[in-house]
Amino acid sequence: MKVWIDADACPKMVKEHVFKASFRLKVDVCLVANSYMQIPQAPHISLIQVEKGDDMADFYIVEHLDPQDLVITADIPLASLVVEKEATAINPRGEIYTEENISERLSVRNFMQELRDSGIDTGGPPPLGTKDKVRFANAFDRIMTKLLK
Repeated sequence: MKVWIDADACPKMVKEHVFKASFRLKVDVCLVANSYMQIPQAPHISLIQVEKGDDMADFYIVEHLDPQDLVITADIPLASLVVEKEATAINPRGEIYTEENISERLSVRNFMQELRDSGIDTGGPPPLGTKDKVRFANAFDRIMTKLLK
């Protein structure tokens, strides 16, 4: 079992929570990013730096993913591919992507992209708040308990 982090846009708070869990549970964590980033010097934490380019980190994760793995990403197309491979995907706000909700999330994402492409400013998601941090930590811990059984 491995935890994959789509790391380029992943909030620091999320990474820190996962690092602490890795130390405690001795679970492998692999951050995949287009650029170098500092990670703790630890036997279970690694960084894979992929080529710059759209979706290069996503492709790497999907190619190396196993069904018992967990992927942390806010990228809905990546989450869809993770769900197709029967692995678990969660976003930094603690929402778990499932077969039941991924189609709707993709539709909303595509609609918002069409609005942006036509010049409408849709804004972005609000910054992570305290409730989001707690929701992520709780969801992550529940998933880890389930996957490590």
